[in-house]
Amino acid sequence: MIKQFSLFISITIAVLCSSCITNKDVVYLQDKGTISNDSLAVRELSKPYRVQINDILRISVKALDNELTAIFNPVESNNAVGQAGGASLYFNGFTVDLHGNIKFPILGEINVLGYTIVEIEELVKQKLLEQYFKETAEIFVTVKLAGLRYTVTGEVNGTGVLTLYQDRVNIIEALANAGDIRPTGDRMDVLIIRQYPDGQKIHHIDLTDIAAMQSPYYYIQPNDIILVKPLKRKALGAGQTAVQNLTIIASLFSVIVSTYFLTKNL
Repeated sequence: MIKQFSLFISITIAVLCSSCITNKDVVYLQDKGTISNDSLAVRELSKPYRVQINDILRISVKALDNELTAIFNPVESNNAVGQAGGASLYFNGFTVDLHGNIKFPILGEINVLGYTIVEIEELVKQKLLEQYFKETAEIFVTVKLAGLRYTVTGEVNGTGVLTLYQDRVNIIEALANAGDIRPTGDRMDVLIIRQYPDGQKIHHIDLTDIAAMQSPYYYIQPNDIILVKPLKRKALGAGQTAVQNLTIIASLFSVIVSTYFLTKNL
């Protein structure tokens, strides 16, 4: 009986010790030898974003005569994004419909699906010069996404739908905005569910490897869903640190010893 208990204790200790969450599990962008450059200089890959269905655009038209452009600027009175707020941008911005169109004053429907922000600026400016202003008029058109909206769920400290008012956001910034990944989250296989014209696709990225900065998914896009899976260690119910594991071992040992002496005395 004692030998059986000893074997059980040995196996339990081995399993719990091996299930500790180590430094390599939680440190971002480690040098794993995947980047050959000694200086670890990494070329980030960031392609211009192309507008998708359900995106909201904030379009501003300016000219020397402000009265001529007033009809195109419904949120002009709110100069700061913080004042305009997400709700205001939703009601006053230009939403890309299921056909990829926006409804713009005077110009009517304009198809912007798959266009970059710069291309939409040129497209709107060209149509305004053709249909509303004189060709010699000096007008300035700016187009911005009404915030970069994304969803974070899984093993993070703050799940939910979040919005950042920046042109570029990498996945580490996005996760930090959500309270970061918990120690029990799997940083080696973070899932990104991304929207494309033909549907959604799931991509994988290892955030513990510095090579992640070269991934085309390092920078998030509007409507991305970031899913962080739990580590397999969590499913075992083991502690996160060696101290926690020792506490569990001590508790198990106490239960086993008590059970042994109780059964021996029967």
